[in-house]
Amino acid sequence: MNEAVAGRATPSLSMWLRGTLALAAGIGFSFGLAPFDWWPSLIGSILLLQWLLHGVSIRQGLAIFYAYGVGFYAVGISWVFVSIHEHGGASVLLAGLLVLLFVLAMALFFLAQGYIYLKFLRQSIWGLTLGFSAIWVLREWLLTWFLTGFPWLFAGYGFLDTWLAGYAPLLGVLGVSYMALLQTSLLGCALALLLSRREISIPALVAVALVPVIWLSGWLLEQTRFVEPQGRSLTVSAVQGNVDQHSKWTRAMVTPILRTYTGLTETEWGRDLIVWPEAAVTLFRSTAEDFLAPLDARGRASGTALILGIPDRDPQGYFLNSAIALGRGEGSYIKRRLVPFGEYVPLESQLRGLIQLFDLPMSHNISGPQNQTAMQVGDVRVSLSICYEVIYPNLVRETTADPDIFVTISNDTWFGASIGPWQHLQMARMRALENGRYLIRATNNGVTAVIDARGELVAQLPQFVPGVLRAEVSLMTGSTPFARYGQTGILVLLLVSLIAASAALTWRLAPAMRRS
Repeated sequence: MNEAVAGRATPSLSMWLRGTLALAAGIGFSFGLAPFDWWPSLIGSILLLQWLLHGVSIRQGLAIFYAYGVGFYAVGISWVFVSIHEHGGASVLLAGLLVLLFVLAMALFFLAQGYIYLKFLRQSIWGLTLGFSAIWVLREWLLTWFLTGFPWLFAGYGFLDTWLAGYAPLLGVLGVSYMALLQTSLLGCALALLLSRREISIPALVAVALVPVIWLSGWLLEQTRFVEPQGRSLTVSAVQGNVDQHSKWTRAMVTPILRTYTGLTETEWGRDLIVWPEAAVTLFRSTAEDFLAPLDARGRASGTALILGIPDRDPQGYFLNSAIALGRGEGSYIKRRLVPFGEYVPLESQLRGLIQLFDLPMSHNISGPQNQTAMQVGDVRVSLSICYEVIYPNLVRETTADPDIFVTISNDTWFGASIGPWQHLQMARMRALENGRYLIRATNNGVTAVIDARGELVAQLPQFVPGVLRAEVSLMTGSTPFARYGQTGILVLLLVSLIAASAALTWRLAPAMRRS
C-alpha cells in the first residue's frame, strides 16, 4: 500500500515538466497570502508539490523542491527589488541580479527540507502526512532564528481569516501552518490512494474525514476566550506623514518633516496616545531637545502620551534605531532585531560602496539590549516593536511581560507599491491574535492600522496619503497559551509528529530487516 501511495501509478512526466510545474506551484503559494488572500491557492500549491514528488528518486525530488523554492521566493519577496532599485540606487540589472541571488540562496532551505522528507519520511502514510507537515514547519521555525532569521511567507498567515486561525492563540502562527499543512497532506494522501488503487479505500476515507475535524477544532478554539476586556480603553491617534524616502534624510527636509507631523498632530492633543512612525524625526535625539521639549510639555498639559521614532547614538557614536515616549508616556526602546543589508551590512568590508543602499546612515546601526524596560502610557504597559521586529513571533511575545497593548512603528516606504506592506500588515495582525492584545501600527506611508485582540482590522488608512487614524483601543486581561509558553507547544507537536512518522517507517521495515 505504501509503495502505491508513493506514487508508482503517477503518470510519467519529464523532469523539465516537473520542474516547471514545481516552479509554478511555488509561485502560486504567494497568492494565498496578502494582498491576494486566496487561501485555496496555498492548498493547491502544496498539493501540486506533493503530487510531483510521487515516484521520483531522491535526486529528482531535490530538484523539484528547489524549483518550488525558487518560485516560492521569486514572487513572495519580490518587494526586495523595490528596496534595492528605487531606494538603494542600483540599476535594474544589478538589482535584479541581487534579488535573484537572494532568491536562489533562500531556496536552499527547501533543499534541506526536501532531503529529510525524501530520504526518511515518504515511505509511509504517516510520513506523507505528519512527516511532510512537520518538516515544512520546522523549516519555518528555523527561519525565525537561524542567522538572525527571515520569517517571511509562513503558510499560517494565509489562513488568518479562516477557522484555522483558532490555533494561533494556542500554538502561534507555526501551529496554524502545521494544521494547514496537515489537512492538505491528508487530502494529498487520500488522492494518492485513490489514484493508485482505482477505488475508495478505508485509509483514504479516514484521511478525508480528518480534514473537517481539523477545521472544526479550529472553529471551537475560536470560540474559546483566553482574554477578556478589562473594561478600560484608550483613545489613540496613529499619524501617517507620507514623507518621501528619497529626500527624507536630507538636511533641507528636517524642518518640513517636523512641520508635517506637528501639523497632523495639532488636533489630537487630549487623546490618550498619539503614535508617530519609525524615524519620524530625522534629527538625532541628542540634537533634537529644542524640538522634543515642547512636545513633552504639550503632552503633559493635555494628558496625552506621544510615542515617536527617532534615531539615536550610543556613547561610542554607533547609530541606534529608537523610539521614545513623551508627555504622559515614559520610557524608550532601541530596536533589537536589525534588517540585514538595510540597517547593518553583513560582510561589510566587501559590500560597502557597491550600491547606495549599503552606504546610507541607517545601514550602520547596532542592536539594542535584549532586556529593556517597558514603555508606559500612564499605568498602561506598552510592548513596542520597530518595523521588521514585528515579524518575529517570540521576539514580540517576550519584549514586555504581560503588556496591555502592542505598538509597532514602521517605515514601509522601502517596499513602495509592492505586496510587501500588505504582507507586513498581515504578520502584525497575527501577533495581535497570538497574544490576545490590541495592536497599533503607525507607518510613514501605509499601511497604518489598528488591530483588535482577535487579529481583526478595526480601522486603517489608505496608502500614500498623509493622515491621522483615530480609534479606541480596549485593554485586555488574561493571557493566551502562546503568550505564556511561546513556541513550546508547537515544537512538542512537531517532535511527536516526527517520532510517529519514524516509528511507522521502522515498523513497516521491521519484517524485511528480520528476514535479512
